[in-house]
Order: sequence, then structure tokens, then C-alpha cells
Amino acid sequence: MTITIYHNPACGTSRAVLAAIRATGQEPEVVEYLKLGWSKPQLQALFAAAGVTAHEALRRANSPAAGMGLTAEGVTADQILDAMVQLPGLVQRPFVVTPKGSALCRPADRLAALL
Repeated sequence: MTITIYHNPACGTSRAVLAAIRATGQEPEVVEYLKLGWSKPQLQALFAAAGVTAHEALRRANSPAAGMGLTAEGVTADQILDAMVQLPGLVQRPFVVTPKGSALCRPADRLAALL
């Protein structure tokens, strides 16, 4: 089974999800999105596959999102996506993609449905 994790090594939840995947005996493709960045179409496809909106995928805790005005009422998905492309850390993590589906695995127990 092909597994991809969009991973932030500084995030405890992301590290826990990566460890849980590896505990199944599988080695996922690890995409360190903070290094590689995102494209808007890539984010749109990832969020659609996971069934989340840009608003739901926006990292709010320990993030500059509020200071950037991204949590204000009336902010559009396009505005959030554009900001995520400019500042990849605005994306909540980790996202995991497997043949069984895609999910934002926060909390980490969402991973089980994908394995």
C-alpha cells in the first residue's frame, strides 16, 4: 500500500502519526511541506480528498493566522489558500493519503481508518 504523509518533524502529532504508520511495517513517502512548499491546486486537491475546507485546514494555534487576518469573518478560501502557498506552516498537519482515502490526522486516531 502506498502511503504519503505531509509531515512537519517539529510537530508531536505528526511525529506520532509517522511512527504509527511505520509500526505497521510500512515506510510512507514523507513530504516535508515546510521545505517543499505547496501549490494552490495541490492544496485544493488535498483538502477536497480529505473532505475539509481551507478554513478547517488552517492552523490557528501557534500560528500567525490571526495576525494576518485569516481568522476574521468573511475571509475567503482563496485568501487562505494564497496565504498557505506563501507560508506553508499555515496548513494544519499531518495529512495522510492512502488508497483507502485521505485525512487530516489531527487527532492521530483518524489514521486507523486509512490503514
